[in-house]
Amino acid sequence: MALVVLLVLAAVGVAGPSGLLAWGENARVLEQRQKEIASLTAERDRIKNRVDLLDPRHADPDLVGELLHSNLNVTHPDDVVMQLKD
Repeated sequence: MALVVLLVLAAVGVAGPSGLLAWGENARVLEQRQKEIASLTAERDRIKNRVDLLDPRHADPDLVGELLHSNLNVTHPDDVVMQLKD
């Protein structure tokens, strides 16, 4: 009986959900998640920078002008508009 229990425990240790055979899959998933975290962190930092530039107390004039041009279709009288070909 003890030998059967020992064999079952060994089988679970090798082929179980956290056994030796699942180790490679876990490492692959970990690497994939780390890449995803790095990508999301970079996107968060980019968005945080843009939010900081749009702070009402000291907004970046270049970004405000860019947003006015693109979103409201507003131009200054001395602006030069250039059309780019695709």
